[in-house]
Amino acid sequence: MKAVSRRTFLAQSSLTLSAAALAASSKVPVGLELYSVRDELMKDLPGTVRAVAKMGYQVVEFYAPYFGWTPAEAKEVRKLLDDLGIKCNSTHNNPASFTAEGLPKAIELNQIIGSKYIVMASAGRIDGIDGWKALGDQLTQVVEKLKPLGMSAGFHNHQTEWPRPMEVLAASTPKEFMLQLDVGTALDAGVDPVAWIKSNPGRIKSIHCKDWAPGGPEGYRVLFGEGASPWMKIFEAAESVGGVEYYLIEQEGSRFPSLETAERCLATWKKMRA
Repeated sequence: MKAVSRRTFLAQSSLTLSAAALAASSKVPVGLELYSVRDELMKDLPGTVRAVAKMGYQVVEFYAPYFGWTPAEAKEVRKLLDDLGIKCNSTHNNPASFTAEGLPKAIELNQIIGSKYIVMASAGRIDGIDGWKALGDQLTQVVEKLKPLGMSAGFHNHQTEWPRPMEVLAASTPKEFMLQLDVGTALDAGVDPVAWIKSNPGRIKSIHCKDWAPGGPEGYRVLFGEGASPWMKIFEAAESVGGVEYYLIEQEGSRFPSLETAERCLATWKKMRA
């Protein structure tokens, strides 16, 4: 039998452990940002959520119109989610949800449906870097109010917020604040999503898995897995240092109907993660 040095043994053991850790972390659930199927959702919310759950999605994220629900309507949605065995971990919100008047309603609705993160999906008009610093201060105050409730806030990036606004926002908010990474818009802005994840350890609690293709008419309309995103490197970074808790597939549209698009994206996801 060939002798194995202690250094070689330790190196091989480390690789084995790393592989085991990555295999365990691949259990991170995958969900759908329901903006992807907004046409169907507006016509039939319960039927659309049932269809998404039947496909195999484990999580959904409701977008801004949810803020118009009554508490009774939110309870109906929660019952639907519970009956289907899926979760809503976060919601997308307009700036109104973060005001003194709007935040209590956002908290109430998110608590009812079981959502932990109230995510700002659009900041509205922000004037200069000082404006972004002020937004960071505002969102920090929101985080402090949410912390005793076991909740937190977050921000969803678009291409126009790179690079400086996102850097300022990350620097002016606490570690509990979620930097929800939209991969496609980061790539469109020339940002390396892997580097961004590694530079913000523990803060990338969720990722919008939206692809993007440069130099062609399709842009964001390519299906997940068809664009330029380095998905395997993104997954590795997110699960080793990013602190990702769940992924969300998002499509702004495609060459297929929205529900078929969601199903095709999930099929690609399962192949990638097998």
